[in-house]
Amino acid sequence: MHSPEQPLPTFDEVLLCTPQTSEEQVGLFLRRCLIPCPGGDKIYTMLYADELSYDVSCRAEELFQRLQGYNSSYRLIILCNCERENSYLPSAFSHCKVHMIPQRPRAEMQQYLQRHFRVAQPCSSAAAVFKEHMCVGIVASKRAGMGK
Repeated sequence: MHSPEQPLPTFDEVLLCTPQTSEEQVGLFLRRCLIPCPGGDKIYTMLYADELSYDVSCRAEELFQRLQGYNSSYRLIILCNCERENSYLPSAFSHCKVHMIPQRPRAEMQQYLQRHFRVAQPCSSAAAVFKEHMCVGIVASKRAGMGK
């Protein structure tokens, strides 16, 4: 987010981990990150890596150790819930841990996201439902199961 024109991450740069994320999915993601290829300016991010099962986490660490030698300039961010930092993968990479504090004001980050999530020309799309023709929105309720 160095400039307003900088694009959002693409689908191949982000892996959203769940307990159901497979070893194959993590392996493909790590290969994209660690094996050099043209256009290598990407920043790869694993979200909620603490959610991975123990077996998948072990295999991910092993694969990372094997592939790390192929590319010394990889850029990988592993984000975890701080309440689960003792799970396998966060523990395995604890020597690389960095506590992050947002460097930009919240309003500036919101403007950046609004710029990238706004539908260019309001047409008959679902974006008409959300405020200011955004193609992404958050719907929340204090009452569970109310048809969100």
